[in-house]
Amino acid sequence: MSEIATTATALEADVHTVRIESTNHDGSFHGKNVAPAKFAACAESGFAMADLLFGLDLGNAPTLGFAYPAWRGHLADLQFRPDLSTLVQWAPGVQSVIGDYWQPDGTPIGTCPRNLARAMVERLATRGFTATIAVEIEATLFQESVHEARAKGYRDLTPLGGSAGTAYNLAKSKDWVDYMSAVARRLEQIGIEWEAWSDEDAAGQVELNLVPADPISVCDNWARARQVMREVAFELGHTVTFMAKPTAGYGQASHVNLSLQRDGVNAFYAADGPSDTMRHAVAGLLATMRGATSVMLPQITSFRRLVDLSGPPTTVTWGIANKTTAVRAVVGHPKYSRLEYRVPGADANLYLAVATILAGVIAGIDGKLEPADPISDMAWCAPDLERLPDTITKAADALESDLILREQLGDEFVDYWVGTRRWEWMQFHTTGGDPFAELSEWESTRYFEFP
Repeated sequence: MSEIATTATALEADVHTVRIESTNHDGSFHGKNVAPAKFAACAESGFAMADLLFGLDLGNAPTLGFAYPAWRGHLADLQFRPDLSTLVQWAPGVQSVIGDYWQPDGTPIGTCPRNLARAMVERLATRGFTATIAVEIEATLFQESVHEARAKGYRDLTPLGGSAGTAYNLAKSKDWVDYMSAVARRLEQIGIEWEAWSDEDAAGQVELNLVPADPISVCDNWARARQVMREVAFELGHTVTFMAKPTAGYGQASHVNLSLQRDGVNAFYAADGPSDTMRHAVAGLLATMRGATSVMLPQITSFRRLVDLSGPPTTVTWGIANKTTAVRAVVGHPKYSRLEYRVPGADANLYLAVATILAGVIAGIDGKLEPADPISDMAWCAPDLERLPDTITKAADALESDLILREQLGDEFVDYWVGTRRWEWMQFHTTGGDPFAELSEWESTRYFEFP
């Protein structure tokens, strides 16, 4: 009996359900529940899953007119393969495991977000580097239950914790504290280490920081932490959203911090500023940033955050300790020297965001690219700076023509992703979206509960 089969059959006796889990392209947490005997029987060979996982949009409509090559034909099932290193006790009697998708012939599906992130991690390893990442999870909490939120069309909800919206504000009402305390306890129970949580800028908004780790582990923990936040909100009669901009007020980000190690040493550190490796990495990130924006800002609402002077970066820039730029370099410390990639919205699929960031880093290191001088002034509003694409279609166009990201991520993923973003634009303009509204009802209905 193989190690996988042995592990799968060694589930605890009181387990009655195993939940197999993954994300789709939009970052929604998907999967199904299987009996322990079924799980033991299929853990090694894989579970057949309908390909609609990657073929339906957030409105549950089939995305037609494009497909990745292996999917242009008879719509064969995908094979879900569990990664048993992720098996945890999720709840009494329920275990959960994260996995990824393969073709029936045993080849990994290149458009699967987890596969794509792992491929970039492995490519980086062939250059002698390992990566450590951290992610900032931002979300907004509302007093109402999800049922009440649905009944109100996700509009005019009451922020949990009071109407004050100030970062680090500790004068929150107890219901807000009770919620985040419950989230922290649940994370600890399932083995997800967290570092901090705090009030963010908008009323009801929180920021949760998980412990930095290898990229795949952090992505797995990100997916599960958001699920925990949803489940705790349901249990306490509240609701939570990771929408990029759930109200007309502040938006929500998902900043990714990255460092590289070589032979156990921080490769981004140099005593006098950025190391050569950090400069090359920055140059690769800047060279791919316009195309990468499609992945970092995936939805119609994602682009509503791009307002000068309001927090999110709007220009293709980097700076040292400069939070108005798209890439912030933290330098001069042998342990903490890192890059903060500040473009992703809270609605980005972290597996895809990490894969795209690593793709830019690899390209910069391979080509020994050199960045322009860092921006030391405010990067918003400067007329001579290149701006990020500010619509979903401009970003898709930029990705489609990005030869570096095509080479790193592959034509299969790029073509399919661009097709899905243009589909999203078409759905917005043909099924009820209002481009002139500050935040349309179509967007609230489509994005509030996703992913």
